[in-house]
Amino acid sequence: MIPKLDVTNLSLSYDKVKVLSNINIIFSKKSVTALIGPSGCGKTSFLRCLNRLNDTVPEVKINGTIKLDGLDIYKDMDEISLRKNIGMVFQKPNPFPMSIYNNVAYGPKVHGVKNKKNLDHIVERSLKKAFLWDEVKDRLSKSALSLSGGQQQRLCIARALAVEPEVILMDEPTSALDPIATAKIEELIMELKGEYTVIMVTHSMQQAARISDFTGFFLLGNLVEYKETKELFNNPDDDRTKGYINGVFG
Repeated sequence: MIPKLDVTNLSLSYDKVKVLSNINIIFSKKSVTALIGPSGCGKTSFLRCLNRLNDTVPEVKINGTIKLDGLDIYKDMDEISLRKNIGMVFQKPNPFPMSIYNNVAYGPKVHGVKNKKNLDHIVERSLKKAFLWDEVKDRLSKSALSLSGGQQQRLCIARALAVEPEVILMDEPTSALDPIATAKIEELIMELKGEYTVIMVTHSMQQAARISDFTGFFLLGNLVEYKETKELFNNPDDDRTKGYINGVFG
């Protein structure tokens, strides 16, 4: 394992209510990690810590450290540079109400890319990486809202890729999609790990088993167990993990 993100003793509370307790986990470079567990166990709150989205929440208190390639993301990086390096794709597709082209070009423009030829190259490259180019190349000026749900989610992934991040966070990226669109997103995620570190929250243990290299099991704000996916599903160390996998609760 080559470490990319190193989380040490991370705790989080909202308005004095403890949500996460002493999370310790190392995410491997160029891999897919799935975070599983019942609703309300802290998975999404944890994911949002990794690119400081919780900073905007009133009464939030975060302790511990998160390091990206050895840099403390709360002390050594500002939010703009952090979110360029760590992109995020949300549960429901959220394209901007503008053209397909401008959705993908938006981030690069914010970061100073103005040359039209360079933007064209970035848009094409990002859409190709998101397996969407062939479906939209002849209608880039059309509204992104005209796309299907699965296409919109792949567009959101292309938008995240356009600023050349190193880590991509995904919060249940297929939960709002049909099985065909889900299969395309899963294929895309497996392709992306050749270049990126992907960390995804999923409610589907089958999805975690299909596409992830590592899996972490969260319960009541604690990281109960974290190991290679096949090992966690076939030989869990903790009885709580075993119970969740076998459907005893959750």
